[in-house]
Amino acid sequence: MFITDIKRVIDQVSREKGIEPEVLINTLKEAIISAARKKIGPRADIEVHYDNKTGEVEVFHFKEVVEEVEYPDSELTIEEGYEYDPECEIGDSLGIRIDTEEFGRIAAQSAKQVIIQKMREAERNAIYDNFIHKKGKIINGIVQRFDRGSIIVNLGQAEAVLRPRDQMPKESYKRGDRIRAYVLDVLEESKGAQIILSRTHPEFVIELFKTEVPEVAEGIVTLRGAARVPGVRAKVAVSSSDSDVDPVGACVGIKGNRVQNIVQELRGEKIDIVQWSPDIARFVCNALSPAEIARVIIDEDNRSMEVIVADDYLSIAIGKGGQNVSLACEITGWHLEVTSEAEYSRELKEGYDALMKLKGVGLPLAETLFKGGYSSLLDIAEAEVEDLAQITGFDESRIKEIMDDARVLLEEELNGKGPDKGLKKAEDDEQVRDGEKS
Repeated sequence: MFITDIKRVIDQVSREKGIEPEVLINTLKEAIISAARKKIGPRADIEVHYDNKTGEVEVFHFKEVVEEVEYPDSELTIEEGYEYDPECEIGDSLGIRIDTEEFGRIAAQSAKQVIIQKMREAERNAIYDNFIHKKGKIINGIVQRFDRGSIIVNLGQAEAVLRPRDQMPKESYKRGDRIRAYVLDVLEESKGAQIILSRTHPEFVIELFKTEVPEVAEGIVTLRGAARVPGVRAKVAVSSSDSDVDPVGACVGIKGNRVQNIVQELRGEKIDIVQWSPDIARFVCNALSPAEIARVIIDEDNRSMEVIVADDYLSIAIGKGGQNVSLACEITGWHLEVTSEAEYSRELKEGYDALMKLKGVGLPLAETLFKGGYSSLLDIAEAEVEDLAQITGFDESRIKEIMDDARVLLEEELNGKGPDKGLKKAEDDEQVRDGEKS
């Protein structure tokens, strides 16, 4: 046989490369058939038998018994058939055992190339099959080398890549360092499976909590979502299916030991654990903690919410660089506009004042319109008649009068004829005259 000790080779490759023995055996059979046809002819009917216990390979060349041979590589005469089976008849198919040594050096080399190619394909498939189920999980590896900013990580059977955008800011590694990352994707490519890692993805934080908090594994605590500014701050929403279990406390751990383990893994990234609630207003208030929320105004249609906070808590609610409110928006899925109570009161007064400029609109009606979402003359001018009628209870003609009045006032303000605009214009004119005198 041109390949010696086949069973040992198959067992070794299967063990080292993680390839099923059956795949390698089929590869071997295909390679022998290819080599045999190169030697005998392309029409040759070849069968290969492999003994799993002994590793012995037998090759048979099947030929049909015919009266007159037209294709020598697949037919033989009755006289030739008698040499293999004295009882053969016309039309029988005889399996003639052949020695693979007869294939010759070229055929053997061809078989070797097929085996190598097939084994590489099988190895690539095995790597993909072994890692595709790890997508969305955390994996451990060792830093192998660096390639144009990317970190190549040795996972044992395969290599993975941690691209620059998936690396934590200000985080550095050297060759041989152990690294823990989230399997972002496993791609099946012609050169083999490509495993993409990430340490910046929000799901990385969620998976870390799954490893640190037993109540999550038991299904008592549910991780509802996460949002991150990698390396700086993260928010994780949690809920509990057991009223006796505080999900926030479970994730924090005794003296904060559980969350601190995660913070250390994330190189000091601050983590806010937020109590999830089916009541979106309550959930938003929790997400903006520790800011004290005075009130929220919800716009269901646009999934937006105006959040009014105590004056002293405005900067806390917004956070450094807007991080707190931005993460709260991401984790709740709502657009949030944070306003201080003083600013809200000023806007409220301006809105009421504007509405009360309309003929026949007093404080009670202005309040009704404001609560209905109409806080300016422009809102009234662009409203639908039916919507205003439903809010105020007025008939269509009265609504049209109010809307026409709003348009007139807007036009006057636009042209500088309104009381406020007129005052502003007079001030501007006086400044110009003072400038001319000087």
